[in-house]
Amino acid sequence: MAGSRLSSGRLTELDALRGLGALCVLVFHYSTRFHELFPQAAHVPFSFLGGNYRVLLFFTISGFAIFFTLDRIGTVADFAVNRFARLYPAYLVAMLLTLGIEYLARASQLLIGPGAILANFTMLQGFAFLPEVDGAYWTLTVEIAFYFCMVAIWKWVGLKRLEPVLLGWLALRWLYALWPGMPERIVMLLVLRYLPFFIIGILSYRVWAGQRRWRQQVPYAALALLSIATVDSPDISLAGIILLAAFAALVAGRLRFLRLRPLVWMGGISYSFYLIHQHVGFVVMLKMAEAGYSPWTGFAAAFAVALGLGTLINRCVERPAGEAILSWWRRRNRPLMPDDILPSQT
Repeated sequence: MAGSRLSSGRLTELDALRGLGALCVLVFHYSTRFHELFPQAAHVPFSFLGGNYRVLLFFTISGFAIFFTLDRIGTVADFAVNRFARLYPAYLVAMLLTLGIEYLARASQLLIGPGAILANFTMLQGFAFLPEVDGAYWTLTVEIAFYFCMVAIWKWVGLKRLEPVLLGWLALRWLYALWPGMPERIVMLLVLRYLPFFIIGILSYRVWAGQRRWRQQVPYAALALLSIATVDSPDISLAGIILLAAFAALVAGRLRFLRLRPLVWMGGISYSFYLIHQHVGFVVMLKMAEAGYSPWTGFAAAFAVALGLGTLINRCVERPAGEAILSWWRRRNRPLMPDDILPSQT
């Protein structure tokens, strides 16, 4: 059973969760965040609180999905090329589109300086504490740091002994809680703020893949939740419990009701959609308000533009560019993976 799961390379419910998370992030940004940044502008009469809860879902998904790459690579270079192909082409196009729209709209409140823009071309601006072209890009810093940690574990320890490493990693998080002066770059590189959520995804994947049983994972899951409870606020603890329950249900095949075609489709374009939706949507809502349209019309127009641009970037850039880079790498070296892993799959 585990072998057939792995050979398929996809988990439809995971795509659906991505789509659900992307929609929730959009609603949060277009309601609560828009009103925070532009209090003078008319806005939809509701607030979708707790935007960080949505990104916690994305981090848990990343902890699960990273193994679709790690279980099939041969070298660190394979991993680096795979992640570059997955992330960078869509990021570059979305960033340039966002910059162009901001400048054309003269959205000065959203613009950043030339030095920060140049840093954004590297995707590493967060590690230099420079602002992002789009505020949503801060999560990419967390993702890149997580990739660095996981490939280091894969290279130097191995995945068979992963769970004891997770205990040491959680111990570092408790050290961070006791030592508020820990250098910020260490905190960022070790993803200590969000580590338990990545671990929930990791533990769930290991059960889903048939590599471990839940009775073996329960102590580690309990320690991850304890780490949240002792370091974070009660609402974040509740989010951790809900996410662990959701991923346990995912592994048990009890989230099949999420296999709704719109959600799965949304999950397929979620990365490109996430990259383009925030500042571009803000500009659309501001211009619609200036033209005298209702906030609801502006909200709908911003959603439509983000959906259209996200789909175009996914279809015209993310997928073909990712496939081209991986094909080039396979021709240049031995095959990157036993099975083709397209950018939309991890």
